[in-house]
Amino acid sequence: MVPNTHLMGALLGERDELLRLIEGAFPDDRIVVQGNEISVAGSEAQRIVRLFDELVLLLEAGQALDEATIMRTVDMAREDLRPSEVLGSTVVRAPKGKAVRPRTAGQKRYCDSIAENTITFGIGPAGTGKSYLAVALAVKALQAKQVTRIVLTRPAVEAGERLGFLPGDLMAKVDPYLRPLYDALFDMLEPEGAQRLMEKGTIEVAPLAFMRGRTLNSSFIILDEAQNTSPEQMKMFLTRIGFGSKCVVTGDATQIDVAGGRSGLVGIEKILAGVDDIAFVHLTKRDVVRHKIVADIVDAYDRAEHRPGLDGT
Repeated sequence: MVPNTHLMGALLGERDELLRLIEGAFPDDRIVVQGNEISVAGSEAQRIVRLFDELVLLLEAGQALDEATIMRTVDMAREDLRPSEVLGSTVVRAPKGKAVRPRTAGQKRYCDSIAENTITFGIGPAGTGKSYLAVALAVKALQAKQVTRIVLTRPAVEAGERLGFLPGDLMAKVDPYLRPLYDALFDMLEPEGAQRLMEKGTIEVAPLAFMRGRTLNSSFIILDEAQNTSPEQMKMFLTRIGFGSKCVVTGDATQIDVAGGRSGLVGIEKILAGVDDIAFVHLTKRDVVRHKIVADIVDAYDRAEHRPGLDGT
Protein backbone atom coordinates (compact mmCIF):
# COMPACT_ATOMS: atom_id res chain seq x y z
CA MET A 1 0.00 0.00 0.00
CA VAL A 2 1.28 3.45 -0.92
CA PRO A 3 0.90 5.59 2.23
CA ASN A 4 -0.09 8.81 0.49
CA THR A 5 -2.62 8.63 -2.32
CA HIS A 6 -1.28 11.85 -3.83
CA LEU A 7 2.00 10.03 -4.59
CA MET A 8 0.31 7.54 -6.91
CA GLY A 9 0.30 9.81 -9.93
CA ALA A 10 4.04 10.52 -9.65
CA LEU A 11 4.76 6.86 -8.89
CA LEU A 12 2.89 5.41 -11.86
CA GLY A 13 3.47 8.28 -14.27
CA GLU A 14 1.14 10.09 -16.60
CA ARG A 15 -1.13 7.52 -18.23
CA ASP A 16 0.79 4.87 -16.21
CA GLU A 17 3.86 5.05 -18.45
CA LEU A 18 6.25 4.46 -15.52
CA LEU A 19 4.20 1.46 -14.40
CA ARG A 20 4.47 0.07 -17.94
CA LEU A 21 8.27 0.37 -17.76
CA ILE A 22 8.37 -1.66 -14.54
CA GLU A 23 6.00 -4.25 -16.02
CA GLY A 24 8.26 -4.48 -19.08
CA ALA A 25 11.30 -5.01 -16.85
CA PHE A 26 9.58 -7.93 -15.08
CA PRO A 27 7.49 -9.53 -17.85
CA ASP A 28 6.88 -12.79 -15.97
CA ASP A 29 5.29 -11.09 -12.97
CA ARG A 30 1.82 -9.56 -12.62
CA ILE A 31 1.34 -6.10 -11.12
CA VAL A 32 -2.18 -4.93 -10.21
CA VAL A 33 -3.00 -1.41 -9.01
CA GLN A 34 -6.24 -0.69 -7.15
CA GLY A 35 -6.56 2.75 -5.62
CA ASN A 36 -3.39 3.25 -3.57
CA GLU A 37 -2.74 -0.49 -3.26
CA ILE A 38 -0.25 -2.33 -5.47
CA SER A 39 -0.23 -6.13 -5.47
CA VAL A 40 2.38 -8.26 -7.19
CA ALA A 41 2.44 -11.95 -8.07
CA GLY A 42 5.30 -13.89 -9.63
CA SER A 43 8.82 -15.18 -9.08
CA GLU A 44 10.28 -11.72 -8.44
CA ALA A 45 7.35 -10.34 -6.47
CA GLN A 46 9.42 -9.51 -3.39
CA ARG A 47 11.97 -7.62 -5.44
CA ILE A 48 9.25 -5.62 -7.19
CA VAL A 49 7.57 -4.76 -3.88
CA ARG A 50 10.92 -3.52 -2.54
CA LEU A 51 11.35 -1.51 -5.73
CA PHE A 52 8.01 0.25 -5.24
CA ASP A 53 8.89 0.91 -1.58
CA GLU A 54 12.15 2.51 -2.69
CA LEU A 55 10.42 4.61 -5.34
CA VAL A 56 8.01 5.91 -2.71
CA LEU A 57 10.99 6.86 -0.50
CA LEU A 58 12.54 8.73 -3.41
CA LEU A 59 9.30 10.62 -4.03
CA GLU A 60 8.98 11.49 -0.34
CA ALA A 61 12.55 12.84 -0.45
CA GLY A 62 11.62 15.14 -3.31
CA GLN A 63 13.16 13.08 -6.13
CA ALA A 64 11.26 13.27 -9.43
CA LEU A 65 10.74 10.03 -11.31
CA ASP A 66 11.20 9.69 -15.04
CA GLU A 67 12.02 6.92 -17.51
CA ALA A 68 15.78 7.08 -16.86
CA THR A 69 15.35 7.02 -13.07
CA ILE A 70 12.97 4.05 -13.26
CA MET A 71 15.39 2.01 -15.38
CA ARG A 72 18.29 2.84 -13.06
CA THR A 73 16.30 1.87 -9.97
CA VAL A 74 15.29 -1.40 -11.64
CA ASP A 75 18.98 -2.15 -12.24
CA MET A 76 19.74 -1.37 -8.59
CA ALA A 77 16.89 -3.56 -7.37
CA ARG A 78 18.26 -6.45 -9.44
CA GLU A 79 21.60 -6.02 -7.69
CA ASP A 80 19.81 -5.95 -4.31
CA LEU A 81 20.86 -2.34 -3.77
CA ARG A 82 18.61 0.27 -2.21
CA PRO A 83 18.02 3.10 -4.74
CA SER A 84 17.13 5.49 -1.91
CA GLU A 85 20.62 4.96 -0.45
CA VAL A 86 22.45 5.09 -3.79
CA LEU A 87 20.70 8.23 -5.02
CA GLY A 88 20.76 9.75 -1.56
CA SER A 89 24.51 9.34 -0.90
CA THR A 90 26.11 12.74 -1.45
CA VAL A 91 29.72 12.72 -2.65
CA VAL A 92 30.24 16.45 -2.16
CA ARG A 93 28.05 19.52 -1.93
CA ALA A 94 28.95 21.96 -4.67
CA PRO A 95 28.40 25.74 -4.49
CA LYS A 96 24.81 26.93 -4.10
CA GLY A 97 23.87 23.67 -2.38
CA LYS A 98 24.05 21.42 -5.45
CA ALA A 99 24.64 17.83 -4.32
CA VAL A 100 26.92 15.64 -6.41
CA ARG A 101 25.91 12.00 -5.95
CA PRO A 102 26.05 8.69 -7.85
CA ARG A 103 23.02 8.15 -10.03
CA THR A 104 23.46 4.49 -10.99
CA ALA A 105 24.51 1.26 -9.31
CA GLY A 106 27.72 1.27 -11.35
CA GLN A 107 28.55 4.81 -10.26
CA LYS A 108 27.99 3.83 -6.62
CA ARG A 109 30.41 0.89 -7.00
CA TYR A 110 32.89 3.28 -8.61
CA CYS A 111 32.68 5.80 -5.75
CA ASP A 112 32.94 3.05 -3.12
CA SER A 113 35.97 1.57 -4.88
CA ILE A 114 37.76 4.92 -4.94
CA ALA A 115 37.12 5.31 -1.22
CA GLU A 116 38.41 1.81 -0.43
CA ASN A 117 41.48 1.49 -2.70
CA THR A 118 44.69 3.37 -3.39
CA ILE A 119 44.29 3.04 -7.16
CA THR A 120 40.97 2.68 -8.97
CA PHE A 121 40.54 2.26 -12.72
CA GLY A 122 37.18 3.52 -14.00
CA ILE A 123 36.60 2.13 -17.49
CA GLY A 124 33.52 2.85 -19.57
CA PRO A 125 31.90 4.87 -22.35
CA ALA A 126 31.33 8.60 -22.54
CA GLY A 127 28.70 10.03 -20.23
CA THR A 128 29.13 7.59 -17.34
CA GLY A 129 30.51 10.24 -14.97
CA LYS A 130 34.00 8.72 -14.67
CA SER A 131 35.91 12.00 -14.61
CA TYR A 132 33.22 14.10 -12.94
CA LEU A 133 32.80 11.81 -9.94
CA ALA A 134 36.57 11.38 -9.59
CA VAL A 135 37.01 15.17 -9.41
CA ALA A 136 34.15 15.38 -6.89
CA LEU A 137 35.83 12.79 -4.66
CA ALA A 138 39.17 14.60 -5.03
CA VAL A 139 37.57 17.84 -3.85
CA LYS A 140 35.96 15.98 -0.94
CA ALA A 141 39.34 14.50 0.08
CA LEU A 142 40.98 17.93 -0.11
CA GLN A 143 38.25 19.56 1.97
CA ALA A 144 38.53 16.77 4.56
CA LYS A 145 42.32 17.30 4.66
CA GLN A 146 42.92 13.69 3.65
CA VAL A 147 45.28 15.03 0.95
CA THR A 148 47.11 18.33 0.57
CA ARG A 149 46.67 18.76 -3.18
CA ILE A 150 44.84 17.57 -6.27
CA VAL A 151 46.70 16.68 -9.46
CA LEU A 152 44.64 16.33 -12.63
CA THR A 153 46.35 15.12 -15.78
CA ARG A 154 45.61 13.64 -19.17
CA PRO A 155 47.62 12.84 -22.30
CA ALA A 156 47.64 15.48 -25.03
CA VAL A 157 47.02 13.26 -28.04
CA GLU A 158 46.49 14.76 -31.47
CA ALA A 159 43.10 13.61 -32.75
CA GLY A 160 42.79 15.10 -36.21
CA GLU A 161 44.63 18.34 -35.35
CA ARG A 162 48.32 19.01 -34.85
CA LEU A 163 49.49 20.77 -31.69
CA GLY A 164 52.15 22.65 -33.62
CA PHE A 165 49.55 24.62 -35.52
CA LEU A 166 47.80 25.84 -32.37
CA PRO A 167 48.78 29.30 -31.04
CA GLY A 168 50.68 29.96 -27.80
CA ASP A 169 53.21 28.16 -25.61
CA LEU A 170 53.01 24.49 -24.62
CA MET A 171 50.43 25.01 -21.86
CA ALA A 172 48.26 27.08 -24.22
CA LYS A 173 48.50 24.32 -26.82
CA VAL A 174 47.44 21.53 -24.45
CA ASP A 175 44.82 23.61 -22.60
CA PRO A 176 41.95 22.41 -24.86
CA TYR A 177 42.78 18.82 -23.89
CA LEU A 178 42.55 19.70 -20.18
CA ARG A 179 39.34 21.72 -20.49
CA PRO A 180 36.97 18.90 -19.36
CA LEU A 181 38.92 18.69 -16.09
CA TYR A 182 38.67 22.44 -15.61
CA ASP A 183 34.91 22.26 -16.25
CA ALA A 184 34.43 19.62 -13.54
CA LEU A 185 36.57 21.61 -11.10
CA PHE A 186 34.64 24.82 -11.73
CA ASP A 187 31.40 22.93 -11.07
CA MET A 188 32.66 21.80 -7.65
CA LEU A 189 34.41 24.96 -6.51
CA GLU A 190 33.22 27.77 -8.82
CA PRO A 191 35.81 29.37 -11.14
CA GLU A 192 37.12 31.89 -8.58
CA GLY A 193 37.68 29.30 -5.86
CA ALA A 194 39.31 26.84 -8.25
CA GLN A 195 41.53 29.58 -9.68
CA ARG A 196 42.77 30.58 -6.22
CA LEU A 197 43.67 26.98 -5.39
CA MET A 198 45.48 26.58 -8.71
CA GLU A 199 47.47 29.76 -8.11
CA LYS A 200 48.53 28.42 -4.70
CA GLY A 201 49.51 25.07 -6.27
CA THR A 202 46.91 23.19 -4.23
CA ILE A 203 45.31 22.11 -7.49
CA GLU A 204 47.47 21.31 -10.49
CA VAL A 205 46.10 20.64 -13.97
CA ALA A 206 48.82 19.54 -16.36
CA PRO A 207 49.53 17.30 -19.35
CA LEU A 208 50.82 13.81 -18.60
CA ALA A 209 54.30 14.66 -19.91
CA PHE A 210 54.74 16.96 -16.89
CA MET A 211 54.50 13.98 -14.50
CA ARG A 212 57.81 12.39 -15.53
CA GLY A 213 60.45 12.29 -12.81
CA ARG A 214 58.12 13.35 -9.99
CA THR A 215 56.92 11.63 -6.82
CA LEU A 216 53.44 12.72 -5.75
CA ASN A 217 52.92 12.42 -1.99
CA SER A 218 49.70 13.23 -0.10
CA SER A 219 47.92 13.89 -3.38
CA PHE A 220 44.67 12.88 -5.06
CA ILE A 221 45.78 12.15 -8.61
CA ILE A 222 43.44 11.68 -11.57
CA LEU A 223 44.63 10.44 -14.95
CA ASP A 224 41.85 11.13 -17.43
CA GLU A 225 41.49 9.69 -20.97
CA ALA A 226 43.98 6.97 -20.07
CA GLN A 227 43.20 5.01 -23.24
CA ASN A 228 45.43 7.55 -25.02
CA THR A 229 48.52 6.73 -22.96
CA SER A 230 51.17 4.41 -24.31
CA PRO A 231 52.12 1.40 -22.15
CA GLU A 232 55.35 3.23 -21.24
CA GLN A 233 53.43 6.35 -20.17
CA MET A 234 51.02 4.29 -18.08
CA LYS A 235 53.90 2.62 -16.24
CA MET A 236 55.59 6.01 -15.75
CA PHE A 237 52.40 7.51 -14.32
CA LEU A 238 51.57 4.65 -11.94
CA THR A 239 55.07 4.77 -10.48
CA ARG A 240 54.69 8.48 -9.60
CA ILE A 241 52.34 7.66 -6.71
CA GLY A 242 53.84 8.47 -3.31
CA PHE A 243 52.88 8.06 0.34
CA GLY A 244 49.42 9.15 1.43
CA SER A 245 48.17 9.47 -2.13
CA LYS A 246 45.12 8.15 -3.92
CA CYS A 247 44.85 7.68 -7.67
CA VAL A 248 41.98 7.33 -10.14
CA VAL A 249 42.57 6.34 -13.77
CA THR A 250 39.69 6.83 -16.18
CA GLY A 251 39.33 5.78 -19.79
CA ASP A 252 37.25 4.35 -22.60
CA ALA A 253 38.93 1.52 -24.48
CA THR A 254 36.68 2.13 -27.51
CA GLN A 255 38.06 5.65 -28.11
CA ILE A 256 41.79 5.09 -28.61
CA ASP A 257 43.53 7.91 -30.51
CA VAL A 258 47.14 7.08 -29.55
CA ALA A 259 49.45 6.48 -32.51
CA GLY A 260 49.62 2.85 -33.58
CA GLY A 261 46.78 1.92 -31.23
CA ARG A 262 49.25 0.89 -28.47
CA SER A 263 47.15 1.91 -25.49
CA GLY A 264 48.42 1.68 -21.95
CA LEU A 265 44.87 0.96 -20.81
CA VAL A 266 44.43 -2.16 -22.94
CA GLY A 267 45.66 -5.22 -21.07
CA ILE A 268 46.46 -3.30 -17.86
CA GLU A 269 43.94 -5.34 -15.86
CA LYS A 270 45.81 -8.57 -16.63
CA ILE A 271 49.16 -6.97 -15.84
CA LEU A 272 48.01 -5.73 -12.43
CA ALA A 273 45.89 -8.75 -11.52
CA GLY A 274 46.65 -9.84 -7.99
CA VAL A 275 48.19 -6.53 -6.91
CA ASP A 276 46.58 -5.46 -3.63
CA ASP A 277 44.80 -2.12 -3.22
CA ILE A 278 44.08 -1.75 -6.96
CA ALA A 279 40.51 -2.08 -8.26
CA PHE A 280 38.90 -2.04 -11.69
CA VAL A 281 35.32 -0.80 -12.13
CA HIS A 282 33.68 -1.30 -15.52
CA LEU A 283 30.85 1.08 -16.31
CA THR A 284 28.42 0.41 -19.15
CA LYS A 285 25.77 2.15 -21.21
CA ARG A 286 23.42 1.59 -18.25
CA ASP A 287 25.54 4.10 -16.32
CA VAL A 288 25.29 6.86 -18.93
CA VAL A 289 23.71 9.87 -17.25
CA ARG A 290 23.76 12.33 -20.12
CA HIS A 291 20.89 12.80 -22.57
CA LYS A 292 19.25 9.45 -23.43
CA ILE A 293 20.56 9.80 -26.99
CA VAL A 294 24.13 9.34 -25.66
CA ALA A 295 23.25 5.87 -24.35
CA ASP A 296 21.53 5.10 -27.66
CA ILE A 297 24.65 6.18 -29.58
CA VAL A 298 26.89 4.01 -27.37
CA ASP A 299 24.50 1.10 -27.94
CA ALA A 300 24.50 1.67 -31.73
CA TYR A 301 28.30 1.60 -31.88
CA ASP A 302 28.40 -1.55 -29.73
CA ARG A 303 26.04 -3.28 -32.16
CA ALA A 304 28.02 -2.07 -35.16
CA GLU A 305 31.26 -3.54 -33.79
CA HIS A 306 29.68 -6.98 -33.83
CA ARG A 307 28.27 -6.63 -37.34
CA PRO A 308 30.34 -8.04 -40.21
CA GLY A 309 31.33 -5.67 -42.99
CA LEU A 310 31.35 -2.48 -40.90
CA ASP A 311 34.76 -0.86 -40.69
CA GLY A 312 33.75 2.48 -39.15
CA THR A 313 34.13 4.47 -42.41
